[in-house]
Amino acid sequence: MTLSFKAFQVELDTKHDKYERLVKLSRDITIESKRVIFLLHRITSAPNGEEILMESETKLDLVRQKIKQVAQELMGEDMYQFHRAISPGLQEYVEAVSFQYFIKTRSLVSIEEINRQLIFSEEDKEEEAKPSSDCHNKQHNTSSLKVTPVDYLLGVADLTGELMRMCINSVGNGDIDTPFELSQFLRQIYDGFSYIGNTGPYEVSKKLYTLKQSLAKVENACYTLKVRGSEIPKHMLADVFSSKTEIIDQEDGLS
Repeated sequence: MTLSFKAFQVELDTKHDKYERLVKLSRDITIESKRVIFLLHRITSAPNGEEILMESETKLDLVRQKIKQVAQELMGEDMYQFHRAISPGLQEYVEAVSFQYFIKTRSLVSIEEINRQLIFSEEDKEEEAKPSSDCHNKQHNTSSLKVTPVDYLLGVADLTGELMRMCINSVGNGDIDTPFELSQFLRQIYDGFSYIGNTGPYEVSKKLYTLKQSLAKVENACYTLKVRGSEIPKHMLADVFSSKTEIIDQEDGLS
């Protein structure tokens, strides 16, 4: 009996240690993903957006290296036993990737595309040095991590907040076309979340209210541009939207 409990103790300690390692990795993924998002917001005022996109891709590759460590930790494990440890980081990563994808394509990245980027292969260094004709002899150790549908939806919901900020920044830089484009895109996302409604996970339905607020702020910006855009100097438009945003938040009890 004593030996059995000692074995259980070792098993639990090993699991708890792994859980803590995953929490730390998730925290690193969150921090690095936020840095990518902050970088991408500079694209509205940068003279050369391609440089920022290339830099963001480099930073996302570093984030994927952290996710690769998570995948290696979870090899042979039931991911859902450790899902709460890694979920915040994956949500932030989805937000960063989808934000970059929208800037590039003006569309929403799919969960399949995100998971396709999270398949990692390792090749033996000695085999890599061989000629390409020996490629079939290379040994591949593959690890992967799949973003769950819930993490994907939560990341997309958080994306709407970044798009709202992008709208305000664009107007502040004299870009009056982007807000209307963002408004249409956010409306499509909101319609999609509305189909889920209260039937989905609790976290998703809770995000719906924040998503609605982001959409309202962007639509308000578009309304102001359409009705009063010609009479407000471009350098003052951002201030007008900021004040209107504060009014919306006060009316909804957010501040």
